[in-house]
Amino acid sequence: MPQADDARAAGPRRTAFDWTDAEARRRAEAGLVRTLRPRAAESELLDLASNDYLGLTRRTEVTEAAADAARRWGAGSTGSRLVTGTTRLHTRLERELADFCGFEAALVFSSGYTANLAALTALGGLGSLIVSDAANHASIVDGCRLARAETAVVPHTDPEAVRKTLDAHPGRRALVVSDSVFSVDGDKAPLPALAEACRAHGAGLVVDDAHGFGVLGTGGRGALHEAGLAGAEDVVATLTLSKSLGSQGGAVLGPARVIEHLVNAARTFIFDTGLAPAAAGGALASLRLIAAEPGLAERARTVATTLHRLLTDAGLTSARPDAAVVSVRAPSPEAALAWAADCRAQGLLVGCFRPPSVPDGISRLRLTARADLTDAQIERAVATILRTAPTG
Repeated sequence: MPQADDARAAGPRRTAFDWTDAEARRRAEAGLVRTLRPRAAESELLDLASNDYLGLTRRTEVTEAAADAARRWGAGSTGSRLVTGTTRLHTRLERELADFCGFEAALVFSSGYTANLAALTALGGLGSLIVSDAANHASIVDGCRLARAETAVVPHTDPEAVRKTLDAHPGRRALVVSDSVFSVDGDKAPLPALAEACRAHGAGLVVDDAHGFGVLGTGGRGALHEAGLAGAEDVVATLTLSKSLGSQGGAVLGPARVIEHLVNAARTFIFDTGLAPAAAGGALASLRLIAAEPGLAERARTVATTLHRLLTDAGLTSARPDAAVVSVRAPSPEAALAWAADCRAQGLLVGCFRPPSVPDGISRLRLTARADLTDAQIERAVATILRTAPTG
């Protein structure tokens, strides 16, 4: 009986994850609760929120190729790429991807996130230096942390800061890493100037071309192709297969010796199950469509500049898009949330970025321009955004 009395005196029983309740309350008070919202296979919403920049995810050629791959190779790859997870589809995709983008070799991963982790952890390491743009994607930030290198974060799109940081570490093995197109405002990195700074120091340049591939460069060959850096011996590109290719997965492109090193040293390649055959087949079909229809990239850029022009002409504040991302500033996080919700209620799906996801603390609507949007759909989207814009 005394033991029972002691238990009651100690208060309610505590369990291992009680602390998550306090975290949930903190998020709710800050208005930062994220909610999963399952979507239907078909929707009447006009989609300016997805990253399907070229409108290929539902193209018959792509969906049929994905289905054919699943029927032939199975629903999954069945294992690590080094065991049973590599099919002829994977190697064919790698060869055609490298050829299209102008690199010597490519290696396909299960996601763009794991591709970035692979590049930074396998090419960084203890004793090395990684110089990273302050606005880089979370996958780059995590890759820097896992690389066990010293990481120096430099101001956004500032090649001189990169140069000074490298100069402060003479003779040290180093990487400079940057998004090619930044996902919040859609602005481009100064790749030629970054490459010049790297070469003055003997550093490698790693560029995440997730938002540039398929949109920039001749026929969508990417930001590095546009900058004249594709295939350089000191340049590595990472990209995703889930944006312009409308599929799933990621890839690293670069010199053959770098790709061979990743096969042997990148933990997110060695210990991860290979990309599903359906995703590889769909991505390969999309890649061939991009090669056959070079006007898709130009159309995506045209849609982005048209959205920007119409919105700014109407008085909204929008960053000039360098690729297919168009951001429109909101006066507060609460206003951004309400604005996105009002757009959705009127049939338009837009992204909503707010702190802490945005490094500058400024909330935005984020629109993604798609090559398959008609002029009428563009006008409808702009009218909806203007009609629902916050006042005051």
